[in-house]
Amino acid sequence: MPGPQPFAVGERVLLVDSKGRRYLITLADGGEFHTHAGITPHAAIVGQHEGVTVRSSAGARYTAVRPTLADFVLKMPRGAQVIYPKDLGPLLMLADVFPGARIFESGVGSGAVSMTLLRAGADVVGYELRADFAARARRNVESFLGAGPPYRIEERSAYEGIDESDLDRVVLDLPEPWRVVKHAAAAMRPGGILVAYVPTVGQVAQLGEELANSAFAMVQTLEVLQRTWHVEGQSVRPDHRMVGHTGFLTSARLLG
Repeated sequence: MPGPQPFAVGERVLLVDSKGRRYLITLADGGEFHTHAGITPHAAIVGQHEGVTVRSSAGARYTAVRPTLADFVLKMPRGAQVIYPKDLGPLLMLADVFPGARIFESGVGSGAVSMTLLRAGADVVGYELRADFAARARRNVESFLGAGPPYRIEERSAYEGIDESDLDRVVLDLPEPWRVVKHAAAAMRPGGILVAYVPTVGQVAQLGEELANSAFAMVQTLEVLQRTWHVEGQSVRPDHRMVGHTGFLTSARLLG
């Protein structure tokens, strides 16, 4: 297998300053990264390996690494609000995503869920009502994963039906996911898993009622709270800030 490759023109790089602030840039011939802390030429990064430290014209230090999926999701161009990385990980586990899984997604937004599913090896088809969101999702997915992954978006509403069949999973990020439950049941194989992300308790309750009157069972809803810790020598304590409520994840299994 080839060893670690140096940074090249056209590649995305994450720059991390001495205070932990992160900046996502795309390397270009003659390009420069500008902040209040000076100018950093892209040429100082091209040809170097991950972990290199570069300096700006004013002496600011930046560590250069390749962005993770979580880094890209938080920094990528977007129109719709993305699902945070703290929820994307649990979503993968709740949906039990596996290589080759046939997954239907609706509410594609900026493509955060799409690229998470594709990165796990799934085959994804999405419905997105807004053409601008669909176009942005395609660009973001291709920008991070390339043009290879099996990915298709149709500009249409899942509320009106799903034209796929024998699906393994259905993942929804919609205002009214309960309107898709009957369509999902018709399009999925027995044992398939539905996962829906919604921000409010009212939406959770209405989705739960619909699932209770459907062929789905084993319903559960959870919320993920993320609290980091300050660790410096013997000073170990929770950070004052945390990523609290963002949304609820509800999962259910389709019975035969």
